[in-house]
Amino acid sequence: MKRSASLIIGAALVGVVVLACLVSLVWLPFDPNHVVPSARLASPGWPHLMGTDGLGLDIFSRVLAGSRICLLAGIIAVAIGAIIGVPLGVAGAATGGVWGQVIMRAADLVYAFPALLLAILLAAARGGGSVATAMVAIGIASVPAFIRIARGASLQVLSQDYVLAARAAGTTRARIAWSHVLPNIAPVVLVQSSVSFGLAILAEAALSYLGLSAPATTPAWGRMLYDAQPYLFSDPNLATWPGLAIAVAVLGFNLLGDGLRDVLDPTLREVR
Repeated sequence: MKRSASLIIGAALVGVVVLACLVSLVWLPFDPNHVVPSARLASPGWPHLMGTDGLGLDIFSRVLAGSRICLLAGIIAVAIGAIIGVPLGVAGAATGGVWGQVIMRAADLVYAFPALLLAILLAAARGGGSVATAMVAIGIASVPAFIRIARGASLQVLSQDYVLAARAAGTTRARIAWSHVLPNIAPVVLVQSSVSFGLAILAEAALSYLGLSAPATTPAWGRMLYDAQPYLFSDPNLATWPGLAIAVAVLGFNLLGDGLRDVLDPTLREVR
């Protein structure tokens, strides 16, 4: 019951974020970048459900619009991490020996550079930060995690009797990896993708707060927290809503990953 609760709660929270993104694509109560000085620092109510910020921007509209950056950052970062990390992890397990060690040491080297540092380096190389730069940096930083997960799961699959029989029958390593390894490690990769999604959202929010991701004109939850900093004590409502949105998104994907792991991993199943 506890495990199913994690999956249900996580899926519900993720569903809220996805719904906010879909709604923002077709409808927003106000233009998220339309400055209305006369309505600045309005309290939550009608028509500004979450109030307005120091420039008179509608917070509810900006939170809805910010969900696009949130999900886009997660999708691109996880895609980069999985597309690069999973094949390298499988190759490291299948080849072993020197090549396997080279892949793992390279992963350790990349692991030493957090997403924030990579974003700073890429921003310096490009002459400024951007959403694309932040997403690429987060994706590269997540590659080592996928390599480790894929390699560990692949080693377990490769030790099974049916894989040994396939090798004895003359099946190539590439064929074994495609037919036997990838289908069996897919659940583990799915769980890692969900967890990495939450980490990517948190990293993008941090980079936006530092000005290394979304520019000031782009509604992003991290940027909203930065803009709310001068009003933190006089009007904490400005930081509450974007902070709550980040917490809901990260918690949702983490709970979803835990729930998927409990459901998909047979070793965690217990008869109650």
